[in-house]
Amino acid sequence: MANFDFDQAEGLRRMLAGPKPRIVTFLSATPQDDKGAMLVNLGASLARAGNDVLIMDACASAHGVATRLGVDGGASLLDVARQECALNQVIHQVPQGFAVASMTRGALRSGPDETRRLAKAFDVLVKQTGIVIVDGEFDGEAFPVPVMASSEIVVQVSNSATSIKAAYSMIKRLNQELGRRPFGILVTGASESEAKVVYDNMAQAASRYLAVNLVSMGSVPADEYLQRAARLGRAVVDAFPLAGASVAFRQLAGRFALAGSPSVARSL
Repeated sequence: MANFDFDQAEGLRRMLAGPKPRIVTFLSATPQDDKGAMLVNLGASLARAGNDVLIMDACASAHGVATRLGVDGGASLLDVARQECALNQVIHQVPQGFAVASMTRGALRSGPDETRRLAKAFDVLVKQTGIVIVDGEFDGEAFPVPVMASSEIVVQVSNSATSIKAAYSMIKRLNQELGRRPFGILVTGASESEAKVVYDNMAQAASRYLAVNLVSMGSVPADEYLQRAARLGRAVVDAFPLAGASVAFRQLAGRFALAGSPSVARSL
């Protein structure tokens, strides 16, 4: 544990200093509604800060961000890979200020060739965008496109024992599948002090038992204004800019935007 602080800084540099376009895959050990709210508000916060943001719904289930925003009825990136539609037909601009696209909408790929075509279509899409946030799922098997495995990966967790256990189990499976690498931890629905306890305990366990470095990406408190904004079909940073959750999302967006400044990333 003597080098833990150094490893933390090195892990943060690796996560924040990646080449553009940036791809950040979010996985969650929280209820689907919590994950969807977090992604929508993070996307809106990044967009309000001047970033070009695309959220890619890569969920096999029907609970992804595209469904949450009501843009899941059209074509998917898999349709582009099958040459059944053009790339611009899968991109939907939403009122929150960012774009949304679906990767497969739950459809099964027919084999390795189709998987490669899907990966190529994704590569073309991400090159047109500054920050790509992937709404992902991980069940112990390979991601839909290989680049998700090499992207920044952030695991969302709450302060409940069930969520913490599920998040640690997910990190263990990711480590087995992808090898040793840092993972980001975002704690939601908890105060700053509660989030610190969750992160510290998870980071110590991961370092001791898995030799894995976890990087704190911050926290978002429980806030009734998140639900109020969702009922209005708006992001909390837009509808209630002074709410505690809004402050947290602006801080989170600022932390992600650090990757746009190599000098800042090197100083961390």
